Amino acid sequence: MEYPTSFLNLIEAFRKLPGVGAKSAERMAFDVLSMDEEKINNFKEAIDSIKNIKKCPVCGGLSENGLCNICSDIQREHKIICVVNGPKDVYSFERMKEYNGLYHVLNGLINPSKGIGYENINLQSLLDRIDNDKEIEEIILATDLTMEGEITAMYISKLLEKKNIEVTRLAHGLPMGAQLDYADEMTLFKAFSNRKKV
Repeated sequence: MEYPTSFLNLIEAFRKLPGVGAKSAERMAFDVLSMDEEKINNFKEAIDSIKNIKKCPVCGGLSENGLCNICSDIQREHKIICVVNGPKDVYSFERMKEYNGLYHVLNGLINPSKGIGYENINLQSLLDRIDNDKEIEEIILATDLTMEGEITAMYISKLLEKKNIEVTRLAHGLPMGAQLDYADEMTLFKAFSNRKKV
């Protein structure tokens, strides 16, 4: 006997999430089914509200109202920009509570095997930021320590060679192949503190 169609649709919706298999999706669907009406409404509102999330026009990170909270914060150190793969990496560094500069979110990495070139990531706006803001002194390349992350970091460092800006790369503490959003705060802190000039 098969589940009702609406329940099957809910299971299928959960299965579309990365890393969620059939059994996990079924368990999540039953969890939602056991919620009272108020919790279900809160859940629906939370999903609906993510439509308000946009990309910050300056850094490419997550924002609900134009500039993100970090770009609009005058207390931040505006001379340093940390370049990361995606928005999750921003929040990984923010949990570390040691970095007070700005970010630039590439929203992807150069990956020739998948046909992703420099023009497919948020790179031109970084170059525009550097050209338009003469106060920027350091660019920290904090892309993942994967093949794609290294290719992207090397490409960016080559583009910035002739600009009067220090370019550094995260160092010790992160093994090759590591993804930043899985690293703990202490590992990130060590990698950040021991960044090296590119």
